[in-house]
Amino acid sequence: MTPDQSKPTTIDAYIAAFPKETQVLLQAMRKTIGEAAPAATETISYQIPTFKLKGNLVHFAGYQHHIGFYPGAAGIAAFADELTGYKHAKGSVQFPIDQALPLELVSRIVKFRVEQDLAKAAQK
Repeated sequence: MTPDQSKPTTIDAYIAAFPKETQVLLQAMRKTIGEAAPAATETISYQIPTFKLKGNLVHFAGYQHHIGFYPGAAGIAAFADELTGYKHAKGSVQFPIDQALPLELVSRIVKFRVEQDLAKAAQK
């Protein structure tokens, strides 16, 4: 995040604090996630853009050299084979800013998380 972005209150404000090139990538992530999870609501959680359904669905964030995507451990594990070209950890993946975002993959991960979230809520 950039220094002037310490406590964004909206996703628009969060994205606006980045350079134009990064804003384009963040808007593409936002649009892709929103289309894959149309019933989800947008908010800021953990000071980064978050989509919620029955709970936190996914988060994304901008950084100097990458776009972070946080679908949780199950989201990463389910698509591990397709994420091998990216730096990733248990619940996160980094998409380099100088490469095209894998938006189709992001969409499939979000749809997976929607199914998972709804199934978990139905069990309660």
